[in-house]
Amino acid sequence: MQPDPVATAVASFRPRGVDEEAASFARELVATARPGSVNRAKAFLFAASRLAAFGEACGLELSPEVLLRTSVIERFCAPGTGTMSQATRRTVRTNLRAIARRIAPLAPQAPRLSRERAKDPYSDAEISAYLALSDAQPTEGRRHRAGALVCLGAGAGLVGADLKAVHGTDVAPRSGGVVVVVQEGRRPRVVPVLSRYHDRLRAAAGFAGSGLLIGGTSTSRRNVTTPITASLSGGKDLPRLEVARLRATWLCEVAEAIGLRAFMDAAGITCSQRLGDLVVHLEEMTQARAVALIGGQG
Repeated sequence: MQPDPVATAVASFRPRGVDEEAASFARELVATARPGSVNRAKAFLFAASRLAAFGEACGLELSPEVLLRTSVIERFCAPGTGTMSQATRRTVRTNLRAIARRIAPLAPQAPRLSRERAKDPYSDAEISAYLALSDAQPTEGRRHRAGALVCLGAGAGLVGADLKAVHGTDVAPRSGGVVVVVQEGRRPRVVPVLSRYHDRLRAAAGFAGSGLLIGGTSTSRRNVTTPITASLSGGKDLPRLEVARLRATWLCEVAEAIGLRAFMDAAGITCSQRLGDLVVHLEEMTQARAVALIGGQG
């Protein structure tokens, strides 16, 4: 009876640069995974032995339950770990994941986390209703602050710290339209405002002057939008305003203006995860072009 070449390859594995304990762990692990060819066995042995050496260096127990955890594999294959090239790192990670799947009862994989879905955008009728409610507020200051909240959210896509930090002087006519200059936060930028919000937002900015557009005296204040959104509610037919849905409304309107759906359909793209990698290769858009494309003409 001819010896099994795969079993022979596993049993004879004696790698350089890895101690016998790590090599022994690799042999036992790969034997349990039962690769279907000699080449597959060698690939598994290489990956498993390097993972075992990494585990030893970190003081981890050499057991499948510990080393085949997703977090350990990802840490071992992270850029800057060891001397592996990027291509080798990808191959090793793929092989380690394959081993983990084959002996899943020993090393259960972490469940996938559900992806947070985007909020539903508001309809034109709903936005008009919220603006009507803002006009019905009892004082001039509250009318302007409520209107500014809707305009900054649905007209410029601002949320969170970006929204709270806008001063009246940050809203300005520029390049034939109106822009909001976001000066604070993690991503300072200039955002063109959609044309139908121009007049109302400029009026609110004129009222606020150098003060904060949606109220308060400090950008570190919390729940600044809560009193405003509480006042913009029309009962069952018009629920309490959500800032996240205002941003979703802006995103949808801008996506339609730039033809994003047509582009994604033509490219066969269903998720935009990789689009950010492509943007760095594109020519930077001038402010005038951005205002004309996104903000419209005033």
